[in-house]
Amino acid sequence: MNVETTWSIAELIGRSVEMSRTIAESDVYLFAGISGDLASYHIDEAAMRRTELGRRVVHGVLLLSIGSAASSKFWSTHGGEGRTISYGYDRVRFIRPMFIGDTVTVRYELTQYDRDAQKAFASVTATNETGDVALSAVHVTKVGAL
Repeated sequence: MNVETTWSIAELIGRSVEMSRTIAESDVYLFAGISGDLASYHIDEAAMRRTELGRRVVHGVLLLSIGSAASSKFWSTHGGEGRTISYGYDRVRFIRPMFIGDTVTVRYELTQYDRDAQKAFASVTATNETGDVALSAVHVTKVGAL
């Protein structure tokens, strides 16, 4: 399937979407239950008060999942729904902690397209309300995979 005949990914390079949300305690508890990651870092406020961080941290993979939602928003906004599939994430880095109550903004920006491999690459960045980067990754999308 050559999607370039009806829809040019190259024209999407540089386009982006953003998603913002305040991370609630319920988000962390629900994610802990779904993932099975019940580490004290995420669910034990009393234990975390005694650490250098001083409070519970949001699961890094929870932030990455918001990046996945941003990917869906990007491709549905730009006509790729049903034409693309996630191929995975590269260079995922959890740079600094996010805390319950922080507002995260995830920016998903298409940066490159490899026509021969039919793969698109996007920068995924999660920042807190003061603009500090908490997560960065590269999302790889297979185009025409379905």
